[in-house]
Amino acid sequence: MGTLDGRVAIITGGGRGIGQSISKLFAAEGASVIINDLGVNTDGTGGDEGPAHDTAAEITGTGGVALADGGDISDEATGERLVATAIKEFGKLDVVVNVAGILRDRMIFNLSPEDWDAVIRVHLRGHYSTVRPASAYWREQRNPDGHYRFINFSSGSGLHGAPGQPNYAAAKLGIVGLTYSLANGLARYGVTANAIAPGASTRMTDSIPAERRREGLTDSAEADPERSPANVAPICAYLASEDSDWISGRTLRAMGYAVGLYNNPEVISEVTSDGPWTLTDLKQKVESQFKPLADGLPTRGM
Repeated sequence: MGTLDGRVAIITGGGRGIGQSISKLFAAEGASVIINDLGVNTDGTGGDEGPAHDTAAEITGTGGVALADGGDISDEATGERLVATAIKEFGKLDVVVNVAGILRDRMIFNLSPEDWDAVIRVHLRGHYSTVRPASAYWREQRNPDGHYRFINFSSGSGLHGAPGQPNYAAAKLGIVGLTYSLANGLARYGVTANAIAPGASTRMTDSIPAERRREGLTDSAEADPERSPANVAPICAYLASEDSDWISGRTLRAMGYAVGLYNNPEVISEVTSDGPWTLTDLKQKVESQFKPLADGLPTRGM
């Protein structure tokens, strides 16, 4: 008996890297998986349906159940098709894992509108592409005990503000906000939504120059097995299971052999006035109350 026996999952970016590891583990745990992967280069150019088909073939070759889809996840028609395929082929949909993404790194002053739009489109429109039709389907089921799951992929680049990735950071923190909204808006329909901030060696991380990588991203998976994308998959499998109803609207970190839970944003201090602020009063209160707190907080978690 697998943890995901009878579950049906869509996994975007499922043909390579972290997504491929998730696809394989889900299938090994008994899930039927639909693997979406456009097979592009790390910057989103090109295209090759091979990764999705090869991963699906590998899974079916070992007795698992998998279908491949090579569509562009930033096209809403692809998300619609993935959800429709799950329902047609397997009779239902239980889990959506949104992993697909690209990089076009530049400092903000060198970042073109085209590179901004491309990254935002793949990450945020790519999540919307699956989230909208899946949520509509789950709403139609009217099953508060449905154990339905969104597992979205954020990044430490967004949570900590990677200086050379303003487009990627904006998209990845936007995914956290989307996850909060899904958790709050869909709970009544039996849906949970959580985000994963992974740390692993992938084509994307390995393409970043060593001097610009976040701490912990210096070694390849070949040099250090702890950096393997496979280490991110177990927490995703747990979140996809029927046992994880208790957690929703949270962001988790998965790096190596460790899993962490991030705080959700909260007000940690407040100053007030009896009426409209004068700049003198505001300056005095903010600097006396906030500055000691701000000085003690990390400004760069890179």
